Amino acid sequence: MHTRLYNFLLVAVIGLIIASCANRGSPTGGEKDITPPTIVRAIPENYSTNFKANEIKIYFNEYIKIKNLSKQLIVSPPMDNAPEITPLGTASKYITIKIHDTLKPNTTYAFNFGNSIVDNNEENPFSYYRYVLSTGDYIDSLTVKGSIKDALNYESDTYVSVALYEVNENYTDSLIYKRTPDYVTNTLDSTTNFTIENVKAGTYMLRALKDENSDNKFQQKTDKIAFYETPITVPNDSAFYKLSLFSETINYKADRPKLVSGEKIIFGFEGDYSAVDIALLSNVPDAFKSRSFKEEVKDTLNYFYSPKLETDSLIFKVSNKTIVDTFTVKIRDNKRDTLVVSSFPKNLIKYNEEFTIGANIPFTSFDERKMTIRDKDSLLIPFKKSFDSLQNKYRFSFDKTEENNYKVEILPEAITDFFDNKNDTLNYRLKTLALNKYANIRVNLQNAVYPIILQLTNKKGEIKAEAYVTEPRPVDFKFLDASTYYLRAIYDSNKNGLYDTGNYLKAIQPERVSYMENVIEGRSGWDETVNFTLLD
Repeated sequence: MHTRLYNFLLVAVIGLIIASCANRGSPTGGEKDITPPTIVRAIPENYSTNFKANEIKIYFNEYIKIKNLSKQLIVSPPMDNAPEITPLGTASKYITIKIHDTLKPNTTYAFNFGNSIVDNNEENPFSYYRYVLSTGDYIDSLTVKGSIKDALNYESDTYVSVALYEVNENYTDSLIYKRTPDYVTNTLDSTTNFTIENVKAGTYMLRALKDENSDNKFQQKTDKIAFYETPITVPNDSAFYKLSLFSETINYKADRPKLVSGEKIIFGFEGDYSAVDIALLSNVPDAFKSRSFKEEVKDTLNYFYSPKLETDSLIFKVSNKTIVDTFTVKIRDNKRDTLVVSSFPKNLIKYNEEFTIGANIPFTSFDERKMTIRDKDSLLIPFKKSFDSLQNKYRFSFDKTEENNYKVEILPEAITDFFDNKNDTLNYRLKTLALNKYANIRVNLQNAVYPIILQLTNKKGEIKAEAYVTEPRPVDFKFLDASTYYLRAIYDSNKNGLYDTGNYLKAIQPERVSYMENVIEGRSGWDETVNFTLLD
């Protein structure tokens, strides 16, 4: 009896151990589901004609949910009152589209869901589902195809809207500011190519927007724009349209100036104010004087005047070509700013770089006899001084050697500002690296039409080096930080030395920009030569 019981217990214990070992690992759960959901039916059916309903239901074979609908859903033509899509944020086996707009007669509408429909568990997308309907007897089936790129930057924007406006007696170029287009699609985040589908035969203007607030209208301050210059005719099966997306220069506008401290008035602007003239209309004493300079990181002019005036206000006329504004600035007895001197660079200085000092108050003089530059052996280093009155900066150039340390000392009263403030002793320390810490890149241009603005940028488009090239010659970029560079050429068609963007209403395209196909790996201690062949 005891032996039988012992054997029974032994078998039970062994069974428990085996079961425990079997359950010790995590279950695999089988293969991962990679199958997207499928549609069982739609009411009314997809591609219905003579559509008169105000609600659409789309049924799936499994639970689905909707993600990023605001970015993904494109309704073409756009509706004044956006359709209501449910459910949002919860799982369901169907989608409901409620139409709150009066649909146009004899018009084909398309609801393009992009990648917003995913299954509930693994979020496999039901990619680019389109529900199409027509309020007329047939479905329009023509297409317009093309590609879009950024006019200046290496990488193109995602989620660019591409639109068609029908050319008829009501068309004007300003419609893009006022109403939604007749057809629209979006590049989403996957490609720079576009296809506008279900278009009816006709003549259209082709436009594109990086539409920041998704209202299908152009806001100059926030949106990029692209346009095809001439009307296009649909159908045209062989046409492939190329568009360049650009940011316009904001239209000029003067903000109301204001007194911000003693005898200092700031004039704020939008747009190009390089031709602005500020004239004081108030009567002032003969000893009155003024100076101004541009704020480095703001679209602002700092205007200083002297002496202190016994008046309640000053009247200014601000002119920019044909635009003239008159402003009254209230004057108060405010405390003047104290002189603050800044410098650049702060520590490391490159061999082709100048040492610069600036200030918050205009400089009036600099006594270079009270400034010295010494190297690590205390040897005096000669320098040359220049003054940039627009930026209120003194620049100092001097010869530099490898791995050297430099001490810049500016003695008291070397600097005098607009209010006759003087500086205290200023000391700055700079150093150079070994030459083999830098990369050097030589560029040979081929098939170029001059002049060319040649630039090295980082991935964000920030300019790291630049040269203006007017004739065939090798272009050397020296003392570059070891990094990855993008090489671009700007075709300076108006020969002003600057990149000029486009203007939609004036039908001006941006200046053409070409990028070298391969990026350049600038490596420390390397002299690299690249050949850059420009396209016709």
